[in-house]
Amino acid sequence: MQSMLTKFESKSSRAKGIAFHPKRPWILVSLHSSTIQLWDYRMGTLIDRFEEHDGPVRGVDFHRTQPLFVSGGDDYKIKVWSLTTRRCLFTLNGHLDYVRTVFFHHELPWIVSSSDDQTIRIWNWQNRQLICTMTGHNHYTMCAQFHPKEDLIVSASLDQSVRVWDISGLRKKHSAPTSMTFEDQMNRTNANQADMFGNTDAVVKFVLDGHDRGVNWVSFHPTLPLIISAGDDRNVKLWRMSETKAWEVDTCRGHFQNASACLFHPNQDLILSVGEDKTIRVWDLNKRTSVQSFKRENDRFWVIAAHPEINLFAAGHDNGVMVFKLERERPAYALHQNQLFFINKEKHVRMYDFAKSAESLSMLSLKRLGAPWVPPRTLSYNPAERAILVTSPTDGGIYELIHLPKEAAGAVEPTDTKRGPGNSAVFVARNRFAVFTSSNQTIEIKDLSNSTTKTIKTPTTINEIYFGGVGCLLLCAPTAVILYDIQQKKTITELAVAGVKYVVWSNDGLHVALLSKHNVTIVTKNLEQVSSLHETIRIKSATWDDAGVLLYSTLNHIKYTLLNGDNGIIRTLEETVYLTRVKGKSLYCLDRQSKPRVLTIDPTEYRFKLSLVKRNYDEMLQIIKTSNLVGQSIIAYLQKKGYPEIALQFVQDPQTRFELAIECGNLEVAVDMAKEIDRPKLWMRLGTEALNQGNHQVVEMSYQKLRSFDKLSFLYLVTGDSEKLNRMAKIAEHRNDYTARLTNSVYLGDVETRIQMFKEIDLYPLAYVTAKAHGLTEECESILETCGLTEEQISVPPLETPIQVAKAIVPTHEANWPLRAASQSFFEKALLGQVESMTLEDEPKSIPGGFGEEEVEEKKGGDLMDMDGEDEAAGWDIGEDDLDLQDHSDEFVDVAADVAGSSEAELWARNSPIAADHVAAGSFETAMQLLNRQVGAVDFSPLKPRFLEIYQASRTYLPAAPGLPPLVNYVRRTVEETDLKKVLPILPRDLENIRSIELPKGFNSMKANDLEGGVEVFRGILHALMLTAVKDQKEAEEAQKIIRTATEYILAMSMELERRKIQDDDSQIKRNLELAAYFTKPLLERPHRQITLMNAMRLAAKHKNFVHATHFADRVLANNSTGRNADLARSVKLRCERQTANAVDIEYDQFAEFDICAASYTPIYAGQPFVQDPFTGAKYLPEYKGQVCRISQVTEIGAPASGLRLKA
Repeated sequence: MQSMLTKFESKSSRAKGIAFHPKRPWILVSLHSSTIQLWDYRMGTLIDRFEEHDGPVRGVDFHRTQPLFVSGGDDYKIKVWSLTTRRCLFTLNGHLDYVRTVFFHHELPWIVSSSDDQTIRIWNWQNRQLICTMTGHNHYTMCAQFHPKEDLIVSASLDQSVRVWDISGLRKKHSAPTSMTFEDQMNRTNANQADMFGNTDAVVKFVLDGHDRGVNWVSFHPTLPLIISAGDDRNVKLWRMSETKAWEVDTCRGHFQNASACLFHPNQDLILSVGEDKTIRVWDLNKRTSVQSFKRENDRFWVIAAHPEINLFAAGHDNGVMVFKLERERPAYALHQNQLFFINKEKHVRMYDFAKSAESLSMLSLKRLGAPWVPPRTLSYNPAERAILVTSPTDGGIYELIHLPKEAAGAVEPTDTKRGPGNSAVFVARNRFAVFTSSNQTIEIKDLSNSTTKTIKTPTTINEIYFGGVGCLLLCAPTAVILYDIQQKKTITELAVAGVKYVVWSNDGLHVALLSKHNVTIVTKNLEQVSSLHETIRIKSATWDDAGVLLYSTLNHIKYTLLNGDNGIIRTLEETVYLTRVKGKSLYCLDRQSKPRVLTIDPTEYRFKLSLVKRNYDEMLQIIKTSNLVGQSIIAYLQKKGYPEIALQFVQDPQTRFELAIECGNLEVAVDMAKEIDRPKLWMRLGTEALNQGNHQVVEMSYQKLRSFDKLSFLYLVTGDSEKLNRMAKIAEHRNDYTARLTNSVYLGDVETRIQMFKEIDLYPLAYVTAKAHGLTEECESILETCGLTEEQISVPPLETPIQVAKAIVPTHEANWPLRAASQSFFEKALLGQVESMTLEDEPKSIPGGFGEEEVEEKKGGDLMDMDGEDEAAGWDIGEDDLDLQDHSDEFVDVAADVAGSSEAELWARNSPIAADHVAAGSFETAMQLLNRQVGAVDFSPLKPRFLEIYQASRTYLPAAPGLPPLVNYVRRTVEETDLKKVLPILPRDLENIRSIELPKGFNSMKANDLEGGVEVFRGILHALMLTAVKDQKEAEEAQKIIRTATEYILAMSMELERRKIQDDDSQIKRNLELAAYFTKPLLERPHRQITLMNAMRLAAKHKNFVHATHFADRVLANNSTGRNADLARSVKLRCERQTANAVDIEYDQFAEFDICAASYTPIYAGQPFVQDPFTGAKYLPEYKGQVCRISQVTEIGAPASGLRLKA
């Protein structure tokens, strides 16, 4: 062994007693200064101090199962302590001199103590009684311990003897009285008397003489009948015993001062001893030869202890305690594809197949490599040559190059090996490997014959080398990692990462994890840092999974980290393992006995976080639906990452669901939870959030729950809901709340109610002034008469006409305000199953009424738009006829560039090329110029209501002092913007409003057969979209789609209105049939398209145009083959197929592609010249060029235009 691995050191006064906790990483240290310290040796922290002893404390011990420990000191006292309360439970008094050692029995409630009063005493810690005193030594008893399994005690004394005591009689005496003999009962009765043969509870079994001076320590072997003792004669003696005798086996000589303590290694054939010569010595139990010694400079050692379960030791010295290992327990291993090559404890090379989960037989024996007790350090594998490089720390570091046999046939000795000095050795190419020698800081590149081909002097002092990619090495320096090019002998790049001990490459070779004692740093293959994390517990190993997540192990956990640094715990470990591969839920690793193990893990959490980072919503959805991934940590993580809507899916607690719903703006869930909890505080918060979102319907509910009548009244005022405002006035009257009555009457402009209220509360002067101001002469006379006064008797100042409370410009009580888009994320839609069925407009319900009287005759009162059994609408089928939305620098109207002194309205005009923003700024002329350039607008009179609506909605007025103009407050849509060059005005009836309210209203007009109203609605949509703004390109495309939809509906409805004007004129039958046929050409929603086809089919059948009737019937059936419309179409088709002619020859070619002229309502066939409206895209015959568009009634047909600009 080359050096011990020190895991923890403390600085204190002299340590006289040490004890390891059997399960927790705790160590008790009793000091010469009377203090007992409790340390966490993993964390290196002092947990507690116990200071009730008076004088040095020489012995301590943990109980194996109970939260107790015992201590004994120079105050003659033995104290039993509770680890739970950290208090002394009781003190055992009886010893007459210093207490040297104290130990718990492994199963009975006993404590054994040795003392300078030459006795060994056994105490029962449950009843707190002394149960046995063993005398026989004639000098200080320095140590006494229970045998780990048998009823024996061994003791050591300065009388130069070691004694073995039989305490089986004591066990019988104090065991449960279940099957006691008469003799046992007599013994129990005469507890303090010897029987007729002179036996007592504890008798000396053996006396071992051999030490020349006093014996300081003695210990049993955990399993074998062996005893080890250390004495002031500087010797460590090994004894063997049988049932009848005991004898000295051998003496380990080497200490050159008193040997203070000794013990057997719990798992290996080794002896450890410490002495006042400042050394820890390790001896071979079988050969009794020194294996290793470790020396401190200034500190004498006094005590040594072994951990009962793991390979840890502790030694106490003059200045504290040190916890150490004798050897590295990390197995040497290497990975290649699905194979793991490793060296086990017997120094055999084995292979583990991940695919088969099977371990091979031993392939080679490496017993000759290095020293007998020194395990190999590293293993590097070359798949091309099937060779391994093994390093060992023996003799300052050596390596061996060995070729593996093709078949695993047992632990055979290698025949052809290449050897040399070196601390690290790794393969760097198919036929090259690098060897690093620490002593001279050189790297030698060797071929497979072990010949040096290149020698490299390291650029700085380094500790280790690792494979760094093809032709490169990673050099681990104390404070940095260097990527070094072997061929060019130069540093490629360097990263400042301190103390890197291990390097783990990802499966794709793009990333590498640098592991140090307490840090994990993830870098790219070019050493660009990606993320890093810190652990308080030592990091032992790591492996990558196929998705690019790093799993790493500490002493007691398996954890993970994503590339972005997000990390968490996968599972706890009962013992430390070294990770090798992860595959699904199986984690392959090697334990400290170098045995392959497969641990089952739950990768759900890190897969979920990974899919969250990568925005893989499908996988996230799958995980949420199939796993039980819950807990505060994942909820907190999702909140921290800005995904409260996803965290919402994991929570059942109503309060938490409400908090998350508020955070992510999910008002639907928030309302449900608020109803369930029903607390005023929650309704208040819900109302605030709903107001932020513009969802005034939820605000209304919240105010109703809170009974905030004043707020409700104001809400109804600003939303224009006069009906509910009247209701609030009645509620105020019923409640006799005069303040609320006054407020509501002001909001409603109800002067009569206000006057009546003033009368009721005897405020006749106010009633008179109110009536006088509003010109109610009769009411004034009535009030004066009631008061017994005349007009001459009172003096009233001159009154102006009272200002009325402003009414809502656009009543919005029917739908919510579009202040903040609270649309669902893709993820929420996916959870609700809406991803694949998302259409712009759900299929309309059945339509009462119909098109023409023929329907009543043929269907006996049936419903033309009956859609029973028909599929859902499939959205607008209009292709991608988007307008050119490219940026045009010439669109900005030339305004002075200086901002100082400019009003906000001027800033709006300067900041935006959108016509609507110029309208809001009051710059109507520049808005008209923009519209003329962009869409060829020439007639602006239809846009006047929209101009005024935008202008009024973008500013509010507050009355100032008398004689001064009101204060103007400009309302922005960019409310969080601080840069004056980016502020923009609010625009009423935005895209969300048009899509959710006005577009369905137009569809309803079509369903209700209100074609005139439908044309007005869709034309209003065109005018609103001509003067609006959108946030992004996606909304701009949606606006263009709605423009095309509105255009198609206006064209279709206009043609049908034109047909209805002539439907009763028999001289116009040809034109009537043509218009009915053309009515089927515009691209309408499927239910509406069915209307046009049914209409054209009936007219054609009625006028005996059987070919066209059959054609329309086929199209009806192609549109929807089920339902009453389909049945009617089949009957018409069956009747018309018997006739193969048309009675009226019309201009309609069912096989040709053509568009409809929006002015003449005649076909424009493919190849025929046409002109287009630059805004709507409607097509016209060339003779209409220069006229105003019939669809929009604003733009010029065929005018040159750059395209409507909606995005700033």
